[in-house]
Amino acid sequence: MKHNILLFWGCFLPLIYLIGRLIFDGLSANPIEDITHATGWWALVFLLLTLSVTPIRVLFGKNSVLRYRRTLGLFSFFYASLHFLTWLVLDQFFDWKAMLEDVIERPYITVGFVALVLMSLLAITSIYRLRRYMGNAVWLKLHRLVYLILILVLLHFFWLVKKDVTEPLLFILISGILLGYRVDRWVRTQLTRTQSFSEK
Repeated sequence: MKHNILLFWGCFLPLIYLIGRLIFDGLSANPIEDITHATGWWALVFLLLTLSVTPIRVLFGKNSVLRYRRTLGLFSFFYASLHFLTWLVLDQFFDWKAMLEDVIERPYITVGFVALVLMSLLAITSIYRLRRYMGNAVWLKLHRLVYLILILVLLHFFWLVKKDVTEPLLFILISGILLGYRVDRWVRTQLTRTQSFSEK
């Protein structure tokens, strides 16, 4: 419980740092862009941290890390929501018509918006009562949408960057490792099951 509380408050540090930069004039000449980039960047980082929990558990035998996955996932949604609200309030000034046009006409905004909608669904169903109501099997199937969300977020980031794509490519590489681990584990599991079935 103590470690979970420390993690919870620690996840606010990026926001506190960002607010500090804003107060003490540490942002660039385009503060809205800085805030948008920072909140989106941390949303992706927390998403990758969430997906890192299972490999850490399996590779290092640390089952205790599972208790942190929900917190990390919710903070990914939290920073994604701040990312969206920055665009909604500070960039678009609640201009719903212009926003709708952006969502339809700009692919990077389209995939980003879809990712946020899917993240909202996962965040809502992370409530323990809803999980019990849905049943574990249904809940697990639904939360596999996290892989689609990751792909959409990576597309959003890559298409957003116009010149230097080094940072998005680094995130794509890390994501590829995390997803590749899961694919390898799934293939090994299927081969084991097939072998066990053939030996019967």
